[in-house]
Amino acid sequence: MSDARGNQWKTLDRDLERFSYLERGTQYVTRPMVGFGISLIFIVLAGLIAALFFGFQPGTLVVIVAAGFGAYMALNIGANDVANNMGPAVGANALTMGGAILIAAVFESAGALLAGGDVVSTISKGIIDPSAMSDLRVFIWAMMAALISSALWVNLATWVGAPVSTTHSVVGGVMGAGIAAAGFSVVDWTSMSKIAASWVISPVLGGAIAALFLAFIKSRIIYVDDKIAAARRWVPVLNGIMAGAFGTYLSVKGLKKIVSIDLGSALIIGLVVGVLIWALSVPFIRRKSVGLENRNRSLKVLFGLPLVISAALLSFAHGANDVANAVGPLAAIVHAESLGAFAGEVSIPTWVMVIGAFGISFGLMLFGPKLIRMVGSQITKLNTMRAFCVALAAAITVIVASWLGLPVSSTHIAVGGVFGVGFYREYHTEKRRRTFRKTTPALELPPEERRRRKLVRRSHFMTIVAAWIITVPAAALLSGVIFTILNAVIR
Repeated sequence: MSDARGNQWKTLDRDLERFSYLERGTQYVTRPMVGFGISLIFIVLAGLIAALFFGFQPGTLVVIVAAGFGAYMALNIGANDVANNMGPAVGANALTMGGAILIAAVFESAGALLAGGDVVSTISKGIIDPSAMSDLRVFIWAMMAALISSALWVNLATWVGAPVSTTHSVVGGVMGAGIAAAGFSVVDWTSMSKIAASWVISPVLGGAIAALFLAFIKSRIIYVDDKIAAARRWVPVLNGIMAGAFGTYLSVKGLKKIVSIDLGSALIIGLVVGVLIWALSVPFIRRKSVGLENRNRSLKVLFGLPLVISAALLSFAHGANDVANAVGPLAAIVHAESLGAFAGEVSIPTWVMVIGAFGISFGLMLFGPKLIRMVGSQITKLNTMRAFCVALAAAITVIVASWLGLPVSSTHIAVGGVFGVGFYREYHTEKRRRTFRKTTPALELPPEERRRRKLVRRSHFMTIVAAWIITVPAAALLSGVIFTILNAVIR
């Protein structure tokens, strides 16, 4: 009797285990549908907001549709672009995925709403000349095509796991629609040549600066006898440089709506902020380092808080700048429909900015983890010191680019910084290997094993670089096709 009862319980346990497997499988399958459903609701709400604030007048339907695609673009920016700011901090275990998403959502929204561009070019920084358009309706379809194509391209890039520049996607979309509408002469090829130059300059400069700071940390802190004493001397200096860079960065890029600051004044502000943070960091690092063992693992603790703060500041500046990628073409359509004319510059209505800000946050929360993991851990292994170098390189590169008058991509800079740190580690490891080989040649690794131990995953490197190269032409081609269809079907 007892055996029969025992078998009965065993059967019940197996059945319950099958149900738990089924439940977990159902959750896994339905999880993407939840994100899709919430996204669809947000897009519909964006259309309703457009109808409410624009009012029922001629052109309302066009504005409602444009608002929906603007919301779709904002969702994709949150899913793809924000990973560049939070990926290194998550990869270095300075932030959990949940904490990173929460911080990014708050600071992205704050940057967009408090410091988002008050005035933007309706045709994405002068890429095309709107006066070359034959009429207002052609201009509106061109902006709609640019919005749809750039959103679709960023969506595709996120799906394949490639962090791309949303700025370049919008630029490609505007260029392609402009060419389809009025020919190649409508494009400002001088601006396009500068953007093409930034494809190379942004990642190379970001990677070089990140590698230089990592080399400094290795030589001055990691590879010395008393690591804690060296950290007490140099970490406050690095924190001061970080704070000064961000002070300048936010003054130039993130506070345009509040106050206009030239680069010279911004550098002075950055200097003052840097000295202040250095002075405050000296006692803080001294207290933080009390009782730490003299080893590399202990050093990671000292870089954790500055890395989290830098990630938050990067998100604020990103929200202030890149929200225009989502709502710039939408603002152009709203302006054209409400005034019956297109101009070189328009003010972005508050309701349009809200759609962009909340769309970026929703996109990050629903779809951001995939790209955060890619940038933070799948390209190369990051710790707090390496991630700190990436964040610092991002701020400094933007300042240098502003001084040189070059348009740069925050995506290319941040990912270039991650590549720079990884390739420097490969160089440094190979250098130490050569020294080790001279002393103990019998322990030399075979070439196949050395190739296997590369510190930067080449497959991800090639995928990302290829996506960067084809972003503008792909978005332009897609936009041209969409414009042609819109112009032919809707007259």
